[in-house]
Amino acid sequence: MLFAARSAVALYRLLDVSPVFSGDHRITRLFTLVPGSDFGVDVLSAIEAVGGRTVPWSEARARTHDLVVAASPKGDVPMLRGTHVLLPHGAGFNKSIPEEGSADSASGLDPVYLLRADDAAPIALHAVAHPDQLARLASVAPRAARNTKVIGDPTLERILASYPLRDRYRAALGTGPRKLLVLASTWGPESLIRRHPGLPARLATQLPHDEYQLALIVHPNERSRLGTYELTERLAPALDAGMILANPHEEWASVLIAADALVTDHGSTALYYAAAQDRPLVGVSRDCAELIPGSPMEVLLRHIPELASVEAIADAVRAYRPGPGQAAAQAAFAHQGSALTRLRTELYALLGLTPPVLGTPLRLLPDPAPATRAATAFDVHADVTAEGARIVRRPAGTGTPGHHLAVEHGAASEQLTRSAGLLYRRPPSSPDAPADLSWSAGGWTRHALAAYPGCRAAAAVRRDGPCLLDVRGHPQPYTVQVEPRSEGGRLARIDPAAALSAVHAWLITHRTRPAAPVSLTCHTGERAVRVLLRPATADEAGRAI
Repeated sequence: MLFAARSAVALYRLLDVSPVFSGDHRITRLFTLVPGSDFGVDVLSAIEAVGGRTVPWSEARARTHDLVVAASPKGDVPMLRGTHVLLPHGAGFNKSIPEEGSADSASGLDPVYLLRADDAAPIALHAVAHPDQLARLASVAPRAARNTKVIGDPTLERILASYPLRDRYRAALGTGPRKLLVLASTWGPESLIRRHPGLPARLATQLPHDEYQLALIVHPNERSRLGTYELTERLAPALDAGMILANPHEEWASVLIAADALVTDHGSTALYYAAAQDRPLVGVSRDCAELIPGSPMEVLLRHIPELASVEAIADAVRAYRPGPGQAAAQAAFAHQGSALTRLRTELYALLGLTPPVLGTPLRLLPDPAPATRAATAFDVHADVTAEGARIVRRPAGTGTPGHHLAVEHGAASEQLTRSAGLLYRRPPSSPDAPADLSWSAGGWTRHALAAYPGCRAAAAVRRDGPCLLDVRGHPQPYTVQVEPRSEGGRLARIDPAAALSAVHAWLITHRTRPAAPVSLTCHTGERAVRVLLRPATADEAGRAI
């Protein structure tokens, strides 16, 4: 069996389908790179990453294969000898690529590529995801529609099956009680990342850190065009602020499941999101020349809020009303929940084999990786009251300076550290070293206040239990206990550093030195948590960070 891929995105489609042969010792899976695509540079490394065996193109052409499976009809795929199967390349066939194939024909349903010459291998099975796609193909190329069958979408199958892991994915990302806002960019000149290149950085630096987490899904073609290094350099301001850049294989779908809202261009990622969950969708490219009128994505973009400005993102998310997303997904995907089983039946029929009793074609999506970078210094805006403070933290230097600068010691630059009003230290990442020399909480806060004379307060954030806050000029440090908030049976915990900023602002504003326990309220967005402040005991100050 030969999986023939012209691009990384086509390869990932094939990998979603490969498990239909799971557990069958009669099947040998081989991969080859079909030459000629501008986006083929990542294919071989992606095959190597999954441990697949690669066959050189010259060798692949010389052999006859029992089955040739591809996710794109373009290029030299017809030169491969064997029974050919064509899988969906995307969701919905929503756009037409200028200067490619037939004018106004949907990419993926273009007769130029589907009607092969007599000396080329015919397509024994063309799998599509919805009856409308078969009808569209039959209307423009009846001969190409003869071996076309409505199977459903194998990639959607994995997303739907993995949806119960949503909480697990959010935990892996470190989302916590924040809203996960995901940006989805397709490829080409009308994509989000090309038309709005500054949007990720502006959102990453302007969204309140304790209310939102940001992620970006970039089409594999755009990654191939730029290369990972160039892409990450262009996105550096957003990545430095903690934005997640999802891996193009599998991880993008895990991040999609974890999302609370999606900002999308005309790419089909939004249809997968809408099929799995009816959560807010916001559009950024309604006026797109590539988009085919009446296609599922075109209809969807017409019926969801459009992002007018970065500052209006929260209003745009709130403006979404349930319904359009699910309707668009229904128009793009049939047989939801049974696509892989249907495909398995068809492929084994082409091979003339009976599927094995054991083995399942369904593979759940893996856990996504957290952000590789994080903001470590914040401009903290504080609205202080008698009962506590409302805190808004944004990455330092990206907006108007706030009440104070809060900096994580050991993670930010020396310049930022020396400018901090509140300096805090988190526990070391490797606490189980065989030999150890560690700070006590009180020892470190005293050291920090002595080493950085411009710092007004220092705090030790413990892995478990209360934090220690030492304010310059106060006779003894304080214990700060942040209580979780009960929300519908769940316990929401905010970043203790945000609560420390609230307590610091409250103490500085009121110029008080509490000698007895005080209960304060820390507000972050719509969430309020109780914070207990009291003088620390000698034992608490002496505990290791």
